[in-house]
Amino acid sequence: MQFNKQIAIENKVISEAHPTFVIAEAGVNHGGDMKIATQLIDLAAKAGADAVKFQTFKAEHLILDNVEKAPYQQKTTDSGESQYNMLKRLEVSREQNLELKAYCKQKGIIFLTTPFDEVSLDELDELDLPAYKVASTDTTNIPFLRNLAKKGKPIFLSTGMTYLSEVKLALETIYEFNKDVVLLQCTANYPIGDHEANLKVIDTYKANFDVLLGYSDHTVGVGAAPFAIPMGAKVVEKHFTLDKSSEGPDHRASLDPEELIEFVQLVRKVDAFMGSEDKKPNISEVKTRASLQKCLVAKKDIKAGETFSEDNLIAKRTGGIGISPIYYHDVLGNKATKDFGKDSIIEL
Repeated sequence: MQFNKQIAIENKVISEAHPTFVIAEAGVNHGGDMKIATQLIDLAAKAGADAVKFQTFKAEHLILDNVEKAPYQQKTTDSGESQYNMLKRLEVSREQNLELKAYCKQKGIIFLTTPFDEVSLDELDELDLPAYKVASTDTTNIPFLRNLAKKGKPIFLSTGMTYLSEVKLALETIYEFNKDVVLLQCTANYPIGDHEANLKVIDTYKANFDVLLGYSDHTVGVGAAPFAIPMGAKVVEKHFTLDKSSEGPDHRASLDPEELIEFVQLVRKVDAFMGSEDKKPNISEVKTRASLQKCLVAKKDIKAGETFSEDNLIAKRTGGIGISPIYYHDVLGNKATKDFGKDSIIEL
């Protein structure tokens, strides 16, 4: 399977040659309050993220009403409340998504949201989103993946909680209908320990799949995502919040405003560090190269007609004038066409 290696998301391009695409994951950290949601958009735009992402679901289509909360949710919210009731409070309507999308356009940041059920997917399709994110909860949801792929929009596919064979099946399902995919390594807990980041899975994905790669990061603080970039991640995603102490399932595992700004700055710095894959002198090195690299000079006096040899040649800095010692063996055995005093620059 060969997926597209260049994907356009509105005015941004994701490819090996372009800067890392940063998704600021607002998720459900708005707590159902659209004023907080717009403040999260303001923060993501201020930090310099490429996109801000929310989550869209209808609780009745997502979960049975008697399912307990996940362990991390029980620690961060009322453990006596069901997942259903918690999610019901965090729903975002079609009209609210329209408002958030318009506000993102006003702020110059891409609006994304993750559909968690078929009804929400069809509703979002009417909003003409530039891409879709598949949460780890749906990586094994084959009928959902098929329907989402048919929408024809680029897909960010998260892969927490899955086996490699399941990831392969998910990609095969999508591939039949859609070649614009970014495969994200992810460990689906909130937060995770450093030893659970498993960045080496990116190498496993590179060895098994011809697809753009990324990393959805649930480590504490700025965390693992910047380290994923040298491994080949072209998309990184990180949860953020206005206040880590707020009530809700994801706040404690999220970046606070200052950390989000630091996170984006560090990602941009890593991009700068990565530079170009072409090994050649940088523009800033050209004059330095002339000053510091060496050329062949006479080790001692050399008479015209004398053969150049290891005994009478040496390399010294000459300011860039003369023959590079990389051609040393080509010069050996040639005869001097004139006299050279000691330290004279050799000419053939």
